[in-house]
Amino acid sequence: QLQLVESGGGLVQPGGSLRLSCTASGFTLDTYVIGWFRQAPGKEREGVLCISSHGESTNYAESVKGRFTISRDNAENTVYLQMNNLKPEDTAIYYCTTPGPLLSLCPFDLGDFDSWGQGTQVTVSS
Repeated sequence: QLQLVESGGGLVQPGGSLRLSCTASGFTLDTYVIGWFRQAPGKEREGVLCISSHGESTNYAESVKGRFTISRDNAENTVYLQMNNLKPEDTAIYYCTTPGPLLSLCPFDLGDFDSWGQGTQVTVSS
């Protein structure tokens, strides 16, 4: 099981920004596809964004287009989720995940993601 660790969550006012980080324990992220998912209270977990091993991003959630971006810093062994213009409906636990070492492109089937971090809480409220 690949271990991922998220950080950077917190409480932010509507319109504010947060940057979440995803780091790996025991392996380097640079050859792995990394996705960000979120789960709001009472809702199913949904895909947000994904970045391929080559740095190409795939958007899974129409609601975050133009507001969220994903990037990777291989020197820091970290994948970031930059979230701008946050809205109350962005409140959720955010998870980073990977489908493992065999894929280099973001999958269409979100069920391919099978290693998860513990999540970080993001709360958008005034």
